[in-house]
Amino acid sequence: MLRKWLFEQVTSRVLPKVQKPARYMGGELNAIRKDHRTVRGLVCLAFPDAYELGMSHHGLQILYTLMNDRQWACERAFTPLPDCEQLLRQYGLPLYSLETFTPLCEFDVVGFSLQYEICYSNLLTMLDLGGIPLHVAERGWDDPLVIVGGPCAQNVEPLAPFVDAAVIGDGEPALPALCERWLEIRRELGAPPRTRRYERPEPSPPWQVRRPISDDQRQWRREALARLAASFDWLYVPSLYEVEYNEDGTIRSIHPSRPGLPTIIAPSIVSDLESVPLVTKPIVPFISVTHDRISFEIMRGCPWSCRFCQSTVIKRPLRVRSVESLVQAALEAYRNTGLDEIGLLSLSSSDYPYFEELVRRMSEVFRPLGVNVSVPSLRVNDQFRSLPKLMAGVKRGGLTLAPEVARDDMREQIRKKIKNENLYEGCRQAFREGWQRVKLYFMCGLPGERPVDLDGIVEMAETVARIGKEEMGRYPTVTASVSNFVPKPHTPYQWNGMARREYFEWAHRYLIRRKTLRCVRIKCHDIDTSLLEGILTRGDRRIAPAIELAWRRGARFDAWTEYFRPELWWQAFEDCGIDFDFFVHRERPLDEVLPWDNVKVKKGRPFLEREQQRSRAQLAVMAAAAPGNQHGEAQG
Repeated sequence: MLRKWLFEQVTSRVLPKVQKPARYMGGELNAIRKDHRTVRGLVCLAFPDAYELGMSHHGLQILYTLMNDRQWACERAFTPLPDCEQLLRQYGLPLYSLETFTPLCEFDVVGFSLQYEICYSNLLTMLDLGGIPLHVAERGWDDPLVIVGGPCAQNVEPLAPFVDAAVIGDGEPALPALCERWLEIRRELGAPPRTRRYERPEPSPPWQVRRPISDDQRQWRREALARLAASFDWLYVPSLYEVEYNEDGTIRSIHPSRPGLPTIIAPSIVSDLESVPLVTKPIVPFISVTHDRISFEIMRGCPWSCRFCQSTVIKRPLRVRSVESLVQAALEAYRNTGLDEIGLLSLSSSDYPYFEELVRRMSEVFRPLGVNVSVPSLRVNDQFRSLPKLMAGVKRGGLTLAPEVARDDMREQIRKKIKNENLYEGCRQAFREGWQRVKLYFMCGLPGERPVDLDGIVEMAETVARIGKEEMGRYPTVTASVSNFVPKPHTPYQWNGMARREYFEWAHRYLIRRKTLRCVRIKCHDIDTSLLEGILTRGDRRIAPAIELAWRRGARFDAWTEYFRPELWWQAFEDCGIDFDFFVHRERPLDEVLPWDNVKVKKGRPFLEREQQRSRAQLAVMAAAAPGNQHGEAQG
């Protein structure tokens, strides 16, 4: 049921003037378009980044299929690039869904997937362009329910004024239940039928001129959100929780503003991953996207407990799929798409308990069809030595590994249990089997980091390069990608401060100076981006005004180098009186109340405290063993 008037406006005025118009057209293979008059409700999956990134996100395809298998119309929207946004605003046109060109304000539920904090400005763009008031307090009964999920929902406080609710944990059981309950609550509270504005196309569209909502509507929405929050243990409604502060600016308490609401939000969990159907008819984009492949999650969770990793904490417990279900689903998806690559996804794919059997079966089925199998997240362990030979039928463009650090004592401190000898031998076998490129992921700025740890990054990359020369007769391409460590919520390092700009600048220069081989590339992550991530992931609702101010001044697509304007953010924090050091660089005592403490993780805060104390003890031993390192001070 296409909104013809909006479709005609967009196709005649906007698409001829934008780059890659296929981003904004819809109609792809396997996309689902339903008649809105025949469904129970409308839900839009909104991804706050460009189409190419959103269509590469496996979770979006899962929820899209899940909701469309029910009596709901589930559609998609992505953040328009600045050229498209400018034209939509110029012609007074709303942001719309790709399936039916329905404005976002027409949906019953709009759900954002928050994968990266740097995309928060894009969320505000989508709300504003979609005709949805930015602030929860400005929404009435005719506005959609605005929800968020994904890893950034673990600390949604910086977005508290803008989102109605945050889903904590797995979305598969949560989203259908949440959507149905919202419709029930609307009926219970006697909300008038939602106005379908597309039925009244006018020269002056109603989302351009919006009348202020009444106090009755504000009260209605507050009551509706309270009933919704009381219905689910895994749903957090920030507007219904009050935060009290101490005189020094730290948090005294976070508590519900009315009875009947959970004080601690427990995650939604899919206990049996096999019970969630695999996506066998994924949407096939018209244009090249970041990951042009069929993707399947073979395992959810991680058997390890690396101290820096948020995902291993928030995705517990470990759950796996069977080999046969994966092979059959992959074959069906191949027939439904024609894509020539299959990605086997998990936090640590080679830790999947049936990994060898899975790779062997995939190779048997798909090698004759000319289909590559990629395994993007391999763990360096004893098994890794034999993986290259096992993966003879797997795509061999490049091998990607994440040692994170290069020295054994630092590896013990972060609890990354791998051995250099396994990494080197695995790379040797990979070069023998035809791999020609290796990418190694490292971090700098970890607690207790020393110059010798930076030396180890360069030494490891150059050792891999020399092994390649021995095996192939020529140097391979080796990239050491170095990210700036950001202490994340719900990890043992959540109490640690983030390293300062000056340290990262020094560390990056040091790494580049130490490199001797031309075939090795040291690629360091942008420091401004990392610092912005630091305050957005570690801040509380007091930084929300700065997010809005930066957005109003033009912050867009901050994760994209060509659009990122860090000066907008630093000025916004200054103008809003935000103490950057307080949120980002300050070491926090173990007894401090943290902004995300009302969200529960599986092993709980006591486990994280014990790990933090063990980390401190190990750091003390490391410091005593190597005092006054000749290259300079350690990173504390």
